[in-house]
Amino acid sequence: MTNLRGRLGGSLAVAIAASLFGTLGPASRFAYDAGLTPLTFVLWRASLGMLGMLAILAFFRARGRVRLRWTALDRRTLAALGAAVVASLVLNLAIFTAFGRISIALALLGLYMYPALVAIGSVAIGEERLGRGRLVALVLALGGMAVVVLGGTGGGPGFELAGFGLALLAAAMQAIYMVLGRRGFPAVPTAEATLVVLGGTALGYLVLTLVTGSLDVALLPFRSPSALPILVWSGIGGAAIPTLLFLVGIRAIGPTRAAIISLIEPVAGATLAALLLAELLGPLQLVGGILVLAGAALIQRGGEPAEPGTAVRPGTAAEPSETAGVA
Repeated sequence: MTNLRGRLGGSLAVAIAASLFGTLGPASRFAYDAGLTPLTFVLWRASLGMLGMLAILAFFRARGRVRLRWTALDRRTLAALGAAVVASLVLNLAIFTAFGRISIALALLGLYMYPALVAIGSVAIGEERLGRGRLVALVLALGGMAVVVLGGTGGGPGFELAGFGLALLAAAMQAIYMVLGRRGFPAVPTAEATLVVLGGTALGYLVLTLVTGSLDVALLPFRSPSALPILVWSGIGGAAIPTLLFLVGIRAIGPTRAAIISLIEPVAGATLAALLLAELLGPLQLVGGILVLAGAALIQRGGEPAEPGTAVRPGTAAEPSETAGVA
């Protein structure tokens, strides 16, 4: 019963996170229209997301959560956290640049090659078994996703090889992040791990902003505050909350299941692009959305469940022995 409850809760966490992530394509376009660049947008998103995570952690500690002893972490754990930060840096800059160069639907198609990469990587390292049921679910979900994003785009930027290549690069970084999120830093509770990733990416983007001479653009929202609501949403509703929920889900149900359930994101992203940016959905895309959800449901019936005790809830402290096998 504990495993079932963990799987259902983890699946719900990933579904909510994917839906929130799906809002970021249109949000980034509105930010670019206000004068921001992809680099300055991701700087704001990561910085506000970090502040949101600090607030969440303060709430947890007010309820008696034990502080993590960072000095007790071994080098392997610190290296894995560093790798997760680097993956997040490249992932976000690549996909948000792609959103500005090609249609949101096409960019999501490139990004959502990552479930196949996660499945292959998890099988290669012995993390999970890719049985017949999961393989069918993967094919079904990826096929549905392809129909969603290619079945009727009717506006916005067209196809560009460089932009699509950036989306594929983001897919590779997302796959690495998800595998690290499952096994890479088991001694670090979910909320603290999320804070490190968001804080590290914010610092990295700040350095890039200073090096490229983009600070004046980054300060634009202070001179023209019309973009601030979009940035606040992108940081809190599009970074802090979904990043936390996504890592909770990965730790509860494993990276392959999480990857397939997160295929909800292109459905949400394509729908919002149609409503807000006139990138219209066609009948085939609606059929594709059904296939995506069917694949996400089917994956819950196959494969190995997460090990007992591996899910780390954001409101609880965890010792390394309690999170063995969790990243």
